Amino acid sequence: MAEKTKGGEAQKANGHKLALLYTMKYLVEESDEDHPLNAADIARYLEGYDLHANRRTIYNDIVTLEAFGMDIIVAEGGKSGGYYLADREFELPELKLLVDAVQASKFITEKKTESLIDKLASLTSASNARKLERSVYIRNRVKAENENIFYTVDTIHEALQNDRQIAFRYGEMTPDKKLEARRGGARYQVSPWALTWNDENYYLIAYDDLAEKIKFYRVDKMLKVRVTEYAREGASLFKDFDLASFSKKTFGMFGGHEERVRLRCRNYLAGVIVDRFGSDVMMMRDGDEHFRATVVVAVSPQFFGWLAGIGSGIEIEEPTSVRNEYCQYLKGILAEYGR
Repeated sequence: MAEKTKGGEAQKANGHKLALLYTMKYLVEESDEDHPLNAADIARYLEGYDLHANRRTIYNDIVTLEAFGMDIIVAEGGKSGGYYLADREFELPELKLLVDAVQASKFITEKKTESLIDKLASLTSASNARKLERSVYIRNRVKAENENIFYTVDTIHEALQNDRQIAFRYGEMTPDKKLEARRGGARYQVSPWALTWNDENYYLIAYDDLAEKIKFYRVDKMLKVRVTEYAREGASLFKDFDLASFSKKTFGMFGGHEERVRLRCRNYLAGVIVDRFGSDVMMMRDGDEHFRATVVVAVSPQFFGWLAGIGSGIEIEEPTSVRNEYCQYLKGILAEYGR
C-alpha cells in the first residue's frame, strides 16, 4: 500500500513538472503584449496534454518561471487579464531585419530560405510570427540552386579551424541553365582564408599556391568540397588582411592591379562615392559643380564597367595609364558594336 502511495505521489510530481514546462512552452509560443494568456487559457492548453491545473497552481507556476528568469508581465486588468512573455532573445524588428537579409541573399536557395524563415519565426510568438510571413517576396527573386551550399560553408569553416587546404570542383552555368564543372571536372586545391558577402553573393577568398596569388570563388559554384591533409599556404599575405578595405577597392570580386586613382565627379555623385568607398574617402571640392576623390581600386574590367554605368558624371584624371586603359576598354566595346 505504501509503495502504491509513493508511486502516486511520484506520478503527481512528474505531472506538475510537465505542467510547468508546458506552461512555459505556451507562453513562449503564443503570448505577447497583444495576446496575453489568462489562467483559463493555460488550463485548457494543459488539458490537451492530459494535465490538470487550477488558478492557484498556475499562479504558482508563473511565480516559479519568473524566479527562473522569464520576464512575465501581468496584463492590465489584474490576474484575470492574463500573462505574456515580455522579454525575448530577439525583438520583432530584429527578426524582420534577419528575414529580409535571408530573403535578399541570392546564395541561399528558395527551399533553404523558407526553412530559415520558419526557424526565425519560432523565436517569437505565433501572432508575431505571422507578421514575418513574407514568403510571397521570395518567388520572384533570383536564388541559387545549389542546395549543398550550407555543407560547403561548413566544410570551409572546418578547414579554416584546422589550418588545412581544401579541394573542390568549380562550376559554371551553361546556356541550358546547368551548373557544370570547369576544366573537365579537374579539382582545384587552394588555401581558404576568409568568407565574404559581396553583391548579394557569398565568396571564398583563398590563396592559390600554384598561381601564387589571391583568388575568389563563388561558394554556390563550389562542388564536392573536401578538406585535405595539406597545411594552408599564404599566411604572410593574410597576416594584416583588412577585408573591409579590400571590399571597397574590389569590384565584383574580380582581382586587378591596385592603383591610387583620382576621379573628377559631379556633385550629385558624392553619395555614390561614399557608398562605394566609405566615409573616409578623400574628397575635395573643385568649383561649384564638381569634386575630386582619390581612391585605391583594383583596376579591372569590372571597375571600368562600374564607371561606364555611371556615365559622364565621373572622369578618371590620374594616373594617365589607367585613364588610357579605360579609353581602350570603351573603344573595344564600340568596336564590337561597329562590326
